[in-house]
Amino acid sequence: MDSTLSRQEILDISRETTLYEWTSQKAMKPLVIDRAKGIYMWDADGKRYMDFNSQLMCVNIGHGDQRVIDAVRAQMEKVCYIAPTVATTSPRAELGQLLKDITPGNLSKAFFTNGGAEANENAIKIARMYSGRHKILVRYRAYHGATAGAITLTGDPRRWAAEPGIPGVVRIPDFYPYRAGKDLDDAEYTASVLNATEDIIQFEGPHTIAAMIIETVVGTNGILIPSAAYIKGLRALCDKYGILLICDEVMSGFGRTGEWFAVDHWGVVPDMMTLAKGLTSAYVPLGATMVTDTIAEYFEDHPLYAGLTYNAHSVGCAAGVACINIYKEDKLVENARAMGEIVKAELAKMKEKHPSIGDTRAIGLFSLVELVKNRDTREPLTPYNPRPDQLGPMPAFNAFLRENGLFTFVRWNTFFVNPPLTITEQELREGLAIIDRGLDIIDAAVA
Repeated sequence: MDSTLSRQEILDISRETTLYEWTSQKAMKPLVIDRAKGIYMWDADGKRYMDFNSQLMCVNIGHGDQRVIDAVRAQMEKVCYIAPTVATTSPRAELGQLLKDITPGNLSKAFFTNGGAEANENAIKIARMYSGRHKILVRYRAYHGATAGAITLTGDPRRWAAEPGIPGVVRIPDFYPYRAGKDLDDAEYTASVLNATEDIIQFEGPHTIAAMIIETVVGTNGILIPSAAYIKGLRALCDKYGILLICDEVMSGFGRTGEWFAVDHWGVVPDMMTLAKGLTSAYVPLGATMVTDTIAEYFEDHPLYAGLTYNAHSVGCAAGVACINIYKEDKLVENARAMGEIVKAELAKMKEKHPSIGDTRAIGLFSLVELVKNRDTREPLTPYNPRPDQLGPMPAFNAFLRENGLFTFVRWNTFFVNPPLTITEQELREGLAIIDRGLDIIDAAVA
């Protein structure tokens, strides 16, 4: 290690002086990471791990790309910070143009934020200002961030401690065909979800609803991939009732699904799209709320009541410019698409082999395995929001992965396969083989 602190000193001081997120502090047993490069990271003892979750689905271009480091350093040597309301910079202009070029349809202007949660916060504010309405439609199987508004939009248990939250949030049905015992393209199931959604719109009063916000592909709540009919059906409902459609592409954007943005798979253009994570591959914090030219035009004559000290931060924008150019130069979107086909095929083989696998879902390098006690009943391996004593074999499975040099996100009865978009076929198959062996632990527990 370059630091003069030992591994244990780092753990002890971190424990004594900092708070870890989403956990009781006594339960936290973090890795101590010393360095990272490409798809790999090394801990303080020199042990190497394959990063099979791009950390939090964000380090899309891999760790330690010198081109981003150089771009950030060069910008810091010129100017680190300028107040966003009184001046602009070249990186802000360049990134704005790049985003306009790669986002779909008439999405044309970006409001820059510090990350995804703030992008969603400002999308809500913009929707309410633009529409003159106040309600926001959201789903339970959703995560939109941890700030006050975004956590209310979130449907999973992470919102409970922050309730009652902001007013005006209304839940609509999830699209989860596996849990309903249906195929992805089951027309009857899709129609039932859309009809129930329309009922709620009518019960709430369309004239009171500003926007519907969805993760285009649901992330940490299950990699729930929509059917074409469902996603287009939501767009049609929003058009019918004059409701703005906000697509949260914080996780699914920037090549993660094998297209620039997940909406591109189905030809849907939202009224707003929120971005972060892959925008800078998490080298520095940055998010963005993209709006259509129609919404942007409204604010030509109306004040935009939104602001952040670090809005359009020049260093963050420089990192964003560098990242987008890397996606293009290295053909990372295309690689995600090709490697994603391998992931889909290999996960399907694992499902045939391992009786504990209930379902596998993959789109590009955005994929998940859902584990069950019984395939016929689809009973989850763990209950919803399990206590530590209800996790069954999941901790042992996670420990096996770590012991064998693979890091990924293990949550409840699921685990994720979301490596950096730079991964090669050989690296991918090496990591999947580790997972394949680890699943024997789950099978034994289920049997």
